[in-house]
Amino acid sequence: MEAPRDAELKKELDAALHARKDLGEEYESALVDSFLEKVEQRLDGTIDRRMRRHMAEQQMVVARGARTPDSGVDSWGERFGFGIVSLILAIPLSAIGVVNAGLSGLFVTWFGIVGVNAVHAARGTGVLSALRSRDRKTTAWDD
Repeated sequence: MEAPRDAELKKELDAALHARKDLGEEYESALVDSFLEKVEQRLDGTIDRRMRRHMAEQQMVVARGARTPDSGVDSWGERFGFGIVSLILAIPLSAIGVVNAGLSGLFVTWFGIVGVNAVHAARGTGVLSALRSRDRKTTAWDD
């Protein structure tokens, strides 16, 4: 099924073709120009709607404080809680590492704890998302 605007454009084209038959070839360029002007107006309307939608989406992002639900930016409380939990879990993990592998087990355990916290902190500051967005290529035509 055709969209209403497509049907309207098709009617305009049919009318221009019938007018060409009635008026003759001397009016052909005027009829083509008139039809192309209507197509251009339709394209301008479509672009205007897309730009208004894009601007509204941008305003929503700004209104939310530049934080979208899937932005990956954590609150300070979440980062603090993650740090506390990792320190609490560090005690039994350190003991397991020392019992099984001695001092080198302790170093490996703490290296892992520090690494996990560093990755979590980098995610919270936007470092990882900035690296990911650099790899994504977007164009002005993306909806």
